[in-house]
Amino acid sequence: MPDSDQPSSTTFEPRNLPVPVAPASESGGNWFARTLRKLLGWRDTRSELKDVLEAMPPSESGFSPEESRMLRNILALRERRVGDLMIPRADIIAVQQDIKLGELVRTFEGAGHSRLVVYNDTLDDPVGMVHIRDLIAFMTARAAVDPAKNAKRKKPLPANLDLKAVDLSLPLSSARIVREILFVPPSMRAIDLLARMQATRIHLALVVDEYGGTDGLASIEDIVEQIVGEISDEHDEAYMPAVTRQPDGSYIADARANLEDVVAIIGSDFDVGDAADEVDTLGGYLVTRAGRLPVRGEIVPGPGPFEFEVLDADPRRVKRVRIARLKEQAREPRKRSEQEAAASGPPSPALANDNEQAAAQKDVRPPSGSAVGSGNP
Repeated sequence: MPDSDQPSSTTFEPRNLPVPVAPASESGGNWFARTLRKLLGWRDTRSELKDVLEAMPPSESGFSPEESRMLRNILALRERRVGDLMIPRADIIAVQQDIKLGELVRTFEGAGHSRLVVYNDTLDDPVGMVHIRDLIAFMTARAAVDPAKNAKRKKPLPANLDLKAVDLSLPLSSARIVREILFVPPSMRAIDLLARMQATRIHLALVVDEYGGTDGLASIEDIVEQIVGEISDEHDEAYMPAVTRQPDGSYIADARANLEDVVAIIGSDFDVGDAADEVDTLGGYLVTRAGRLPVRGEIVPGPGPFEFEVLDADPRRVKRVRIARLKEQAREPRKRSEQEAAASGPPSPALANDNEQAAAQKDVRPPSGSAVGSGNP
């Protein structure tokens, strides 16, 4: 029995060998990481990565410019809310649930989207969404003919489809191809919505406010674009800059342009003050300045030496705006007048006195773009 006890005790020793080895390597790694954090002041991996991307140029960080940009976008996605990336309500293309299939095909053709929101009476009463693939599948099933019968025809139908058999006057609700849609609040994190879309396989979400009204629309493509940038396919129109400088020095801007981007393009003279904390778009700022929704052709005073001219608008929103700098328009005639006066020589004392009196009277008058532009020296 003693002989049998000894082997049993020795057999347990190898089992204990891995126990001290594994913690030894882990403790070494943890000790090294803790030492680096103490010496270099590192906080956590997320903060460290953000600091590296912000402080180092791509050539030194080891990331390409595209990788650096996407990594920064991924880190920022955690703070992005659905309300920051959603399509506003005014831009949602939706159809009524009783729309005829023929009209639905036309809507798809003009919308350029594969999914459309379906509502009952108003957009605040949504019932789901319709996918163009479901519409094509439904029409194909209705148009299909028996291949054997089709072969006996004098003139067989192409692809065994008789499109005349499709009733284009059939309401969408009768076709039963409306799918479920997600409903999310604007305060939801974009990364959480992405995970929910992946889990449910529903790639379209209506953004609803606290009262249940439709506030906007978000798709999985909108979230992915926050990481990789703008995604355009073969059917998207060529991208046009939101703010474009004109030869005369003015700017033509899309009213949906980000207000901070507009300020960055035009310059520091275009100072919107605290309005950037209240509104996000140029159109929102314009409505704030006017105190109401301006109409097409209306002139609205802008910040400092600027003014807005509404080029395009509808009863719901402003679409396109011209931004002009009044100060530059007033300076050009004066500079030309001074050059002409210098070329003609010094004026007589009497004429100079008259000019000083005219200038004094002119300064008293209220400023006007046309009056200043046409003033004589």
